[in-house]
Amino acid sequence: MSKTPIWKSIALGLTSDIAEGRYGTGDRLPTEAQLAAKHGVNRHTVRRALADMAELGLVHSRRGAGVFVAARPTDYPIGKRVRYHKSISASGKIPGKTILALTTRAADDTEAEALDLCVGADVHVYDGLSLADGQPIAMFQSVFPANRLPGILDALTETGSVTRALQHCGVEDYTRISTRLTARAATATQALHLKLTEGAPVLHSLGINADPQGRPVEYGKTVFAGERVTLTISDA
Repeated sequence: MSKTPIWKSIALGLTSDIAEGRYGTGDRLPTEAQLAAKHGVNRHTVRRALADMAELGLVHSRRGAGVFVAARPTDYPIGKRVRYHKSISASGKIPGKTILALTTRAADDTEAEALDLCVGADVHVYDGLSLADGQPIAMFQSVFPANRLPGILDALTETGSVTRALQHCGVEDYTRISTRLTARAATATQALHLKLTEGAPVLHSLGINADPQGRPVEYGKTVFAGERVTLTISDA
């Protein structure tokens, strides 16, 4: 099993320090010499770690002044009643969505089971990107039962919001009934959309949302950019 490169370990450690508030937006990080001495490496190794963080938009350098925190990773709760726009706004950032594709197709075995459908039944699929302050933090796919929500693609085109689109289709409220999280490495496609390097850490989330009667209305698959998002578990 291959070991994590030292430069990557340094980058992950600094990212964790930013996420936990040890360094705030605008703060200067320790110098290359200080970081090299702390980790027992040469400055080239530290420089590569900082360059990786800069590529992810976490830090930026000022000539002759040092390296500064550009933004803290976005706090994102995972809970029963989490709403994307509300959660991102609460973190002090501007939420946004980019539609990648809206399609209708047959459900696969996993989707059919999650949505309580027959295998091969039609589903409406929404592929997109979630943004915070214009930066992609997640790539997602939402799958909806076509027989229960026939007009949801038009509503998504009009509103860009799953919550409002469901309301347009008569689902006034919904709650998360299951969530599964796993850590993986970004594929080439995920890296392209999320502006990461291939193999960078990402978090996969699988979730099912249901209406007040307990009927599944959405099966969601989300890939979070691991270094830009801090997931928190919430009962709300």
